[in-house]
Amino acid sequence: MANKFPNSHFTPTSLLYFLLLFSSITTTPISAINITALLSSFPDLSDFASLLSSSSVASDLSHRSSLTLLAVPNPYLSVSSDLTRRLSPTSRADLLRYHVLLEYLSLSDLRRISPSGKLVTTLLQTTGRATNNFGSVNITHDPLTDVVSVRSPAPYLPSNATVLNLVKNLPYNVSIFAVNSLLVPYGFDLMASETRPPLGLNITKALIDGHNFNVAASMLSASGVVEEFEADEGGAGITLFVPTDAAFADLPSNVRLQSLPADKKAVVLKFHVLHSYYPLGSLESIVNPVQPTLATEDMGAGSFTLNISKVNGSVAIDTAIVQASVTQTVFDQNPVAIFGVSKVLLPREIFGKNPVLTEKPGTPVSSGGAQPPEIALSPDNSAGINGSPSHLSYPPGFREDMRSESATIGLRSMSLALCCIGLYVMV
Repeated sequence: MANKFPNSHFTPTSLLYFLLLFSSITTTPISAINITALLSSFPDLSDFASLLSSSSVASDLSHRSSLTLLAVPNPYLSVSSDLTRRLSPTSRADLLRYHVLLEYLSLSDLRRISPSGKLVTTLLQTTGRATNNFGSVNITHDPLTDVVSVRSPAPYLPSNATVLNLVKNLPYNVSIFAVNSLLVPYGFDLMASETRPPLGLNITKALIDGHNFNVAASMLSASGVVEEFEADEGGAGITLFVPTDAAFADLPSNVRLQSLPADKKAVVLKFHVLHSYYPLGSLESIVNPVQPTLATEDMGAGSFTLNISKVNGSVAIDTAIVQASVTQTVFDQNPVAIFGVSKVLLPREIFGKNPVLTEKPGTPVSSGGAQPPEIALSPDNSAGINGSPSHLSYPPGFREDMRSESATIGLRSMSLALCCIGLYVMV
């Protein structure tokens, strides 16, 4: 076939080959960040690396494409080592998350920061457990002394730490800086687990005594996760949303909890638990409506979250496919709160994205609690769970992981390919 465009340097075959080659190059996924491997070359950071690898934080970081880590060398970390060992696993992980900045900062970037400071979001902010913007750090640079300081954004707190030196730099992806102290977020008490022992509540017994929660008590006991819940009573405490027996009876026929594999069944149960103590009044005025659950900690930031709000005078809980309400208080004594809920909370990550259970207006609540709210799955609710809400607890770019970045690169590749075709036709 004759070339219709004699002035062109490309034949249709060569152009197609070029586009296929270009597409294969530009859509190659970016390598995951192995923060433990990066720290392994620095013996002075071995203790900090060990803390990261023993928590879920190291695996969380592998899903990110850019970050700045503030690592504490062994001599400085040893001062607080006894305290960190006393913390619950989640509290220890949250403390480490406060050392992960969700943007890439080079040494020159730090030196360009003004003395008034720059507010940078940390991985802690994404959990929803940090109130307001206290999951961020304020970084300041003194041009006279060239000292870079990092502290909580609370203006009345002294500087938490000083940057010692740049340890490792992979341009535009990872920077690791050494700091001279653990960074402690506002409101975080390192002595909490030492001064307040766990309540020691037998959760299964409390549910059986509540009379309406026999199915939940049986499932918790059989799965073994109740022991993990009781172990987590210390530190920030826990809040359980327990479906009533009627809620289990109301499950549609296509939802078979008992047929799930043991690991998924455990995830569903953990999806009903917040790793913070929230009495009813706190739930009604909750600051961050999108709340991570214990399942979030196992499965990764941004997944298995609950949207909690106050609707028609009741606490509403939205999973994106189930809308439920708090019907009664089963137990409430710091650090444990247990609430009865009108529906089994089904995570969309396991049961799909289509609503399967919706509260019907006027449906009576079996336990004598408040009338369940009339909740519709609105675009706003959906955006709050699937995307980044406007509140700082899910800052812009928080969900920027390898997959989203690869998708973005793929779209750019397609746009560029279309431009090439346009130029080819024009020529």
